Amino acid sequence: MQQHEDHHVNTLEALEALYGPVARPSMVKEVDYLHAAYRPFIEAASFVVLASSGPGGLDASPRGDQAGFVHIEDDKTLLLPDRRGNNRLDSLRNIVQDPRVALLFLIPGIGETLRVNGAAQISVQPDLLQRFSVNGQAPRSVLRITVSSVYFQCSRAVIRAGLWDIERQLERSALPTPGQILKAVSADEIDGQAYDAALPGRIASTLY
Repeated sequence: MQQHEDHHVNTLEALEALYGPVARPSMVKEVDYLHAAYRPFIEAASFVVLASSGPGGLDASPRGDQAGFVHIEDDKTLLLPDRRGNNRLDSLRNIVQDPRVALLFLIPGIGETLRVNGAAQISVQPDLLQRFSVNGQAPRSVLRITVSSVYFQCSRAVIRAGLWDIERQLERSALPTPGQILKAVSADEIDGQAYDAALPGRIASTLY
């Protein structure tokens, strides 16, 4: 055990010595508001990862919809509707107790991502919910996010992952289905075959 601990980096001084100085562009790209150069990334994004923390632990939740589903209210404010899900409410439970959030915006086909940090409030204001209605279905709540920092992430990670490379995409059959997973982790409590058979219809009827 001691041998492994000898190779741990456990001070900021050691970490900075290992990686070296920060390049100037990496510093100047961060601003504390929604700069005009960053707005197109939010408007084009159809997928965002919402990170939060709370007494129960950390959470990173996928959120997706039509491009521009995260609305820019003003230079310091984003609005994110909370669409139908599994009602675990991991992110929302965290936000009630700790408003700090981080967002990672992804745009299909684009290597650069956008990172936003801020503080969120859960709103159930009726006219705000109605504003985000789709097919007559309003979200249960809308996150009002006050922005504290914004910056883009270069494309290295996306390029290394081949994220948008269609030749590197897997067939769905290459991985266990949701039903197979549930059957295995529940020790056969859940009928995996029945779950998979019902899933497409359930998703279609509860999308919004």
